[in-house]
Amino acid sequence: MRLNRLTKLAAAGAAAVLALGACTPEERAAEELPGASPSPGGEISVAEAGVLSSFNPQSAAANTDINRKLAYATHSGFNYVDNNLEVIPLEEFGTYEQVSEDPLTVKYTVNEGVAWSDGAPVGADDMMLAWAAGSGWFDDELFANPDGLPTSGNRYFDYAGSTEALRLTELPEIGDDNRSITMTYSEPYADWETAFGSLSDTGGIGMPAHVVAQGAGLADEKALTKLILDTPEGNPLDPAPVNPELRAVADYWNTAFSAQTLPEDPALYLSNGPFIVSDINPGQSVTLVRNEDYTWGAEPKLDEITVRFLQDPAAQAAALKDGSVDIISPQPDGSTLPDLEALEALGNVNLHQGNQLAYDHLDLTFDGVFTTGTVREAFMKTVPRQEIVESTVQRLLPDVQPLNSQVFLMDQTGYGESVAGNGSDDFAEVDLERARELLDGGTPSVRILYDRDNAYRAEAFRLISESASEAGFEIIDGGLPAGEWAAGLGSGTYDAVIFGWTASGVGAAGVPQVFRTGAASNYNGFSSFEADDLMTELVAETDNRRREELQADIDRLIWEARYGLPLYQLPGLQASADTIEGVEHMPNSTGVWWNVWEWNVLR
Repeated sequence: MRLNRLTKLAAAGAAAVLALGACTPEERAAEELPGASPSPGGEISVAEAGVLSSFNPQSAAANTDINRKLAYATHSGFNYVDNNLEVIPLEEFGTYEQVSEDPLTVKYTVNEGVAWSDGAPVGADDMMLAWAAGSGWFDDELFANPDGLPTSGNRYFDYAGSTEALRLTELPEIGDDNRSITMTYSEPYADWETAFGSLSDTGGIGMPAHVVAQGAGLADEKALTKLILDTPEGNPLDPAPVNPELRAVADYWNTAFSAQTLPEDPALYLSNGPFIVSDINPGQSVTLVRNEDYTWGAEPKLDEITVRFLQDPAAQAAALKDGSVDIISPQPDGSTLPDLEALEALGNVNLHQGNQLAYDHLDLTFDGVFTTGTVREAFMKTVPRQEIVESTVQRLLPDVQPLNSQVFLMDQTGYGESVAGNGSDDFAEVDLERARELLDGGTPSVRILYDRDNAYRAEAFRLISESASEAGFEIIDGGLPAGEWAAGLGSGTYDAVIFGWTASGVGAAGVPQVFRTGAASNYNGFSSFEADDLMTELVAETDNRRREELQADIDRLIWEARYGLPLYQLPGLQASADTIEGVEHMPNSTGVWWNVWEWNVLR
């Protein structure tokens, strides 16, 4: 399970995760059409803000909102999270069971007949590859200094989520005619049910082993599984030379599934879920069609879904109004809601609203101009968070305030107590005088990365730039288009970044995913060995009250390190034509796609 970047909120990800609370969604529906009734089949169009870039959103570079949603529609897994944030088993795909509590032992079995869209069976080889990628088992990076950079060793798979859970497991045992694996944990893990193979965790069990094996130069998936079984566990205290075969496998997994255009090789976009990609119009749209061989889950009611990439909320609203799309999921801005209310008044639109488990934030790198905490603090003192909120989300939610926690959202139990002790009060207001004192005559240059096509983030950049410039900072506009900016995360080409995280709504794995030393989604190089120890305790803790205490301690350490600033929690707003049945609000990263198989056309 993981956070994902929404637009890498996409960065709203993923995943998959912070133990975030849900709020009750508000559904406002237009009157039903007289005589309308469900009809099987049909084609619809959906507008999304992101641009598809990869078929493997489990990789750190591709863990974006839109990549995750399309993986969700084209894959299956052992369970998914519904819009009540409850875990729902997918027993037609396979089963998972806790066969022992002490030690914690879990068995996963894929049912007979489950297959990839090229006919290859889904089984233990696929699960072994997913386990290898998600466990960090072979990594032997040593972080001996608190600078977030390894001093020795290797990392193989650039897995976007937290490896905390699966790294606690022993090498899995294979059984049931190569359809099952059994994992034994070295210690308790509270969120074991969503630690592996969840559809809501960027696409079930991930990439097909037979494709990765062939792409990496191995004979077949059996050779890949043998490689995994025969390669020793990584030991940071005694790093081994790079294993060239495993390096080739990991590199292929990390980079081969690009989706800028439709690959010539269909093996790069196989499906084991209800839909399969049939076409990509670069930068414009992607088309999904029914996977006719899919029989191990709820049968989708639609024949075809075209996803149009429309970043501008107003453009999405206009497309819904003129009928060129049937469902929209805009990131709301101050002008979108009135447009949608006007559409609703026409009697042909359903609105689906509620808070998202998502927030935008400003992160500072821990090297370059921001190597010292003094300069980071000076910059944080210039950020007009209240003004940013007033110019963005407060136009839709009049009572919303700046977010004051890095690990809790406002409607989550534990938020108030954490905020009271995390030190966020020091940055409640802009203090340019103190910023100048800290700079002591310096004029640091700061390049800020952000999605320039995102209205909220563009406005945040403008306000930050104006304020920081008054204190003596030289601000460089590092904004990039919607389809390009996310690839820059962690690249070392910027000093600060404005983006967002969203969560699945279950579990706590998102905390180490983002904040643990050396984690794949730790893009700014934050490192605290004290926080690392607390995160190790957090993922094994089963008592909710103790979990809140641990997260509050981690939150305080992040603020003390002058990590950056949370900005605001995002409102959720989707809309659908009243000719479409089954669309429901979802607060987590899956959005309305959470029940895509239930979408239907009313005729």
